[in-house]
Amino acid sequence: MTRDNTAGGSTARGSTAGGTAAGGTAAGGTAAGGTARGGAALNGAALRMAGRPLAAHLRARAPQLTRRVVARLLAELPVYAELPQEEVAGDIAGIVQHSLRQFADVLERRRPAGPEEFGRQRDSAALRAEEGVPLDAILTAYQIGAAMAWDELAAGAEPADLPAFQEALGYFLDFQRLLISSVSAAYLEVRQILDSQEHGGRHALMTALMTGETAGHRPAPRYAVLALAFAPHPDEAGAGQRARIAARRKIRRIRTVLDEVADEPAFTALDSSGGTALLPYSAGWDVLHDLVARAAKCADVPVTAAAEITGPAGIPAAVAQTAEIMDLVRRAGRPPGLYRLADVLLDYQLSRPSGALPGLAALLAPLDRKPELLRTLERYLACDLDRRATGAALHVHPNTVAYRVRRISALTGLDPARPGDLQLLHAALIARRALP
Repeated sequence: MTRDNTAGGSTARGSTAGGTAAGGTAAGGTAAGGTARGGAALNGAALRMAGRPLAAHLRARAPQLTRRVVARLLAELPVYAELPQEEVAGDIAGIVQHSLRQFADVLERRRPAGPEEFGRQRDSAALRAEEGVPLDAILTAYQIGAAMAWDELAAGAEPADLPAFQEALGYFLDFQRLLISSVSAAYLEVRQILDSQEHGGRHALMTALMTGETAGHRPAPRYAVLALAFAPHPDEAGAGQRARIAARRKIRRIRTVLDEVADEPAFTALDSSGGTALLPYSAGWDVLHDLVARAAKCADVPVTAAAEITGPAGIPAAVAQTAEIMDLVRRAGRPPGLYRLADVLLDYQLSRPSGALPGLAALLAPLDRKPELLRTLERYLACDLDRRATGAALHVHPNTVAYRVRRISALTGLDPARPGDLQLLHAALIARRALP
């Protein structure tokens, strides 16, 4: 009769668990630190149930159990189903497996976990808070994982396993209590910081710096002013929670890089496409070049930046200038990276209002009805007159590029091979982009 009940799974979760709850020995004795976790741990033997050492069994099953837990989270919690795949396969699966192995360590040493052991879970909760994942979804996910882990441990338990069941249950309840407490505290702390930053003194100081009205504030001596543009991450395609979380993750990673370079936390006004950053800054231009490259690598998207270094009084003008530099860089189709005014001086000067602009732009009027020739000219000049590189960029044969360049010369009277004509062609393209 006992064998039939055990085979049906009723003893492990019915008779044993039910008897424990009814008799109060496991829950009461465990909570009180009695023989379940006191005397049993003194013998030094591995904690066993259903003939298995529990710690070793949980470690061995952790990879497969992680996959099952993640699959259930995706099936039952819409917010997790909408997370970017990178995040599900990375941080979410990683924190599930870490928690399983962490509890296996508790079972092996037969001693409860301490609050200081939940650092990775706290970090993960902080990231979810920044991404706007609801706290109730996070706690539900941990409860689902815990229930599945306990089912795995208790499967096949028999009445003789009652002492081990009681001891393991005590560790399990302690572990869950500390885990949920740590996760909730970390999440709420980050949300409080984010809310206070949005409405507090940092926001006011950034506004004061950008308007030049810094009276009553204590700005840093020098700032790096950045206009930033981010390409979309593949996970941002479409709408819904997945796209929103991917955008927040990208912004968070870029902010982290900015903070690492700044003397103090950076002031930022960013969305998924870019924005403005003010970095309290004492380093040089080489560090800013590295910053843009690191930001692009961390966010896994191309990043373009226009920058100026100035004191607090020069910030309003620097914000306007970097925005204009960014516009010139975009219109010229330049590659991602960091740009200063010195990098676009000709474009900048020719974009100023001038009576010469219409005349320069008119040099390319013969190409107005030949868009393929105009595109070829732009790419040919951008590739430093390299026919092979131009052909690769346009997906045409280098001989086709050579033919088109000859046609451009015939129509405009300007030959890129002549230095003087080359300068005029560059200027004419810039003038065309500057005019409406």
